[in-house]
Amino acid sequence: MHAVIFDIDGTLLQSDVSDDALFLRSVQGALGEVKLRQSWGMYTQFTATGILAEILCDNDLDVTPERVAAVRDRFVEGTRHHLFQHGPFAEIPGARDYLQRLHASSTHRIAYATGGWGSSAREKLSAAGFPIVGVPLASSDDHHERQKIMLCALGQLSGTFDSVTYYGDGHWDAVAAKALGWQFVPVGAKLGGLTTYERREA
Repeated sequence: MHAVIFDIDGTLLQSDVSDDALFLRSVQGALGEVKLRQSWGMYTQFTATGILAEILCDNDLDVTPERVAAVRDRFVEGTRHHLFQHGPFAEIPGARDYLQRLHASSTHRIAYATGGWGSSAREKLSAAGFPIVGVPLASSDDHHERQKIMLCALGQLSGTFDSVTYYGDGHWDAVAAKALGWQFVPVGAKLGGLTTYERREA
């Protein structure tokens, strides 16, 4: 049995640029004109709750459940508004069919592990026709560290696995997979990875 775990934004859906802009608007809408670092890559935890915690600390603000919820709720509402206005995010070519084949396979188990928030991730996946029912999803709601999110996704899968493979589009995905001893499949131009799933076999 093989476990296959997927990041979402930039890995399955062409939503990463939109997500970055929406996250910025959600932070500023909830917290005001806070000081930000020059690029997202300058934050040490590349997850929604991880980056938010560092933003709060940089601005001498306590990391409270209320502040986190205020940003998260704006982000989720912004995601819903985007889907209502523009429809589903485009998939990375062939991603949906590939996941559906894996989901139907007797030799594979799949899960999602995203640095974003769970409710917005589910809405994006559902709108784009990706399998949701019976597929575990771990997110920034579960932990602020990417490795812990990935382990949470794996922990929700039943069975003993001969291999664990993670698909991701960011350098942080590659680093986390290597640290966990998982196989890693890079996706997208940033990592020189695959740009289509259309020829991949389950």
